[in-house]
Amino acid sequence: METDSMNSTTIPERMNIDRTRWSYLDCVLKKGGPFTDPEAVFGDGVISRIESAKILVIGAGGLGCEILKNLALSGFKDIHVIDMDTIDVSNLNRQFLFRESDVGKSKAECAAAFVERRVKGVKITPYNCKIQDKDESFYSQFSLVVSGLDSIEARRWINAMLVDMVDAEDPESLKPIIDGGTEGFKGQARVILPTISACYECQLDMHVPRQAVPLCTLATIPRQPQHCIEWAHIIAWEEHRKGTVLDTDDPEHVTWLYQKALTRAEEFNIIGVTYSLTQGVVKNIIPAIASTNAIIAASCSNEALKIMTGCNPFMDNYMQYSGDSGIYTYTFNFAKKDDCPVCGNLARDMQVNPKLTLEDFIASLSERAESQLKKPSIRKAGKSLYMQFPASLEEQTRPNLMKKMSELVEDGEEIAVADAALSIPFRYIIRYS
Repeated sequence: METDSMNSTTIPERMNIDRTRWSYLDCVLKKGGPFTDPEAVFGDGVISRIESAKILVIGAGGLGCEILKNLALSGFKDIHVIDMDTIDVSNLNRQFLFRESDVGKSKAECAAAFVERRVKGVKITPYNCKIQDKDESFYSQFSLVVSGLDSIEARRWINAMLVDMVDAEDPESLKPIIDGGTEGFKGQARVILPTISACYECQLDMHVPRQAVPLCTLATIPRQPQHCIEWAHIIAWEEHRKGTVLDTDDPEHVTWLYQKALTRAEEFNIIGVTYSLTQGVVKNIIPAIASTNAIIAASCSNEALKIMTGCNPFMDNYMQYSGDSGIYTYTFNFAKKDDCPVCGNLARDMQVNPKLTLEDFIASLSERAESQLKKPSIRKAGKSLYMQFPASLEEQTRPNLMKKMSELVEDGEEIAVADAALSIPFRYIIRYS
């Protein structure tokens, strides 16, 4: 038995596990270092905090597998993981928690079972669903959220959810986010303190929207497998499944797009259309490299350890890694924006051509770096300008699509833009130029 130096209570043997396995962690957590807070207290109290902390990992792909393994080996005992995907053969080269016999099974469930077998004493709870399927009460139970997502849309959703959860009178409502991402030999890790530091939406304009392929190319002379997939995505879906909202996380929807794209590719003697490529194109997924995943996951796990123990100052707030030009990293503070549509308290200015029709303005919202909204509905004070849903309201507001912006919104007037993919509306002030 040992005594907790923080609250003088007796701590039983930790789940009957031999502490010698964790001696490397004890060196860090039982004594301070040159960068630690001089008032911080180390010892078994800190270790107990790690073991009792409830951590959520979002994503069980290449990055998520590494994060799960690292957190378990860092002493965290209560880990939860959420991922709605199933395992594909193409995952096996870098998602090392999976085996060939796991193909077709839930990523979250297989990853959890594998880590539990290898790291005794850890409990990993899997959720085979989308992050949007869970509400505020689910996310409020966690001490920390570590994100290994592969899409901007999903990152924006969880960022908005956790920012919206913060109650100024309840410190426990603030859930730190550690966000990791990789792109080939490049990667990034960052720490977000919702409402305190810059959130994901503050730096959205760093992620330039993907350039669209001209519709004439898609409709008449596709030259690449990506053109066939975009044709299925943009044209065929609208023709054959009009009224059904495309969900790029739904395997049935992605399979439908893949089959349509494959048929079109065969018509034009184009090879290379695969289910995996279809997923990558419609979700804008960048292929990952195992070594980059390992480096970024290590950084994310390191930040989780520092946040939960105080053993060292955590990152403030953005680290970039570039492995394609040598070993190079750079850490910097990304400034919080007062006009951020998620964490700011001011509406953001948006420059608009007054002659633009509402329909063209709505289409431009997906291409603007500061918005990148796919299915927006627009309101101003006391009036709906265009609503995507329900169908009756869409029909009622459809005539406004042909009107000029200057006919519907005055210069300097504020509009609210809602998107089905995000949990909160965005506020913009229209400035005519």
